[in-house]
Amino acid sequence: MSRIDVNHVWKIYPRGNVVAVQDLTFTCHDKEFLAILGPSGGGKSSTLRMLAGLEDITRGEILFDGKVVNHLGPAERNVALAFESYALYYRLNVYENIAFPLRARGMKGPEVDKRVKFIAELLELTPYLKKYPGSLAGGVQQRVSLARALVRKPNVTLLDEPLSHMDQRVRHELRARIRHLHDELGLTTIYVTHDQAEAIALCDRLLIINEGKLQQIGTVEEVWNRPANKFVAYFIGEPTMNFIPAVVENERAVAILTDEGKRVFTLEGNLDAKYVGVEVTLGVRPQHVEVFRERQGENAIAGVVKVIEFQGDKTVLTVRLEDSMQTDAKAVVPARERYAEGDTVWLYFAPAVIRVFEEEHLIL
Repeated sequence: MSRIDVNHVWKIYPRGNVVAVQDLTFTCHDKEFLAILGPSGGGKSSTLRMLAGLEDITRGEILFDGKVVNHLGPAERNVALAFESYALYYRLNVYENIAFPLRARGMKGPEVDKRVKFIAELLELTPYLKKYPGSLAGGVQQRVSLARALVRKPNVTLLDEPLSHMDQRVRHELRARIRHLHDELGLTTIYVTHDQAEAIALCDRLLIINEGKLQQIGTVEEVWNRPANKFVAYFIGEPTMNFIPAVVENERAVAILTDEGKRVFTLEGNLDAKYVGVEVTLGVRPQHVEVFRERQGENAIAGVVKVIEFQGDKTVLTVRLEDSMQTDAKAVVPARERYAEGDTVWLYFAPAVIRVFEEEHLIL
């Protein structure tokens, strides 16, 4: 069993009094793959380094299987670490690189050989065991780095943007291997990245962090459909969620103001009565926007197509809306549907896909 509990953890760097992590609390369950996602400088790597024992904790507790490990170093925590840089020993061949942590712990020849060959087979490194790192492509070197980290059967695997500098094809291949390895070995894995596509492809749950603060933790479906706030709604998804200024009409509807009057949008569910008359933000994902050429009734607003982005099987339209703020909204449509810049279209938002934010927070 390998469960991690992070309880009210802070990291404050004395020089400049920089608060990197603020009151962070979460749990990573046994055999879970948890991705920590956020923008650069948001506190992701500081969190991972505290989990690894490479950074002191200013306040709070980190527990492995119920045991406080604040005072333990990386070796005592039995964590596997892999970073963007491979940190391989270039004077040793691949076999000896993988075997190094086992020999450092005093393990003898036959058991070392068994472990190295097992992990090499899982990561398809067997043909490279006698080669030296300098002769290998970047993707293979990263696999060697992963093999060396995992060969000693760690309690927890910590991966800090291990694929960030690789080209797209190699990244796709390696992230599939990482997930397969996680499942095959029954690992508990925490994976730090700023790449949401990578996080979504790999993880069981997402933890979104920004400015050192936890924004939301949940499954991809939960975060996609019920973002806790505007930051999460904007950060998760490509294209990003549309945000349109609106006013609450009643507990079941909001209105967008235009020069021709109000466009009313019915909601699925009830808003608190205290929000009636309050300025809010209507949020809708571009994938959920329906586009029509003819005038629509309720839950639709007109606009003019400004930009057309062809993306293979789909097209992304940027539409300048008729609202008083002339908001630009994006809509994803099948590539077979043809539009031209300057076309007038109507965007329909079904009640079930509309989200409502008051200031920064989700209220429906």
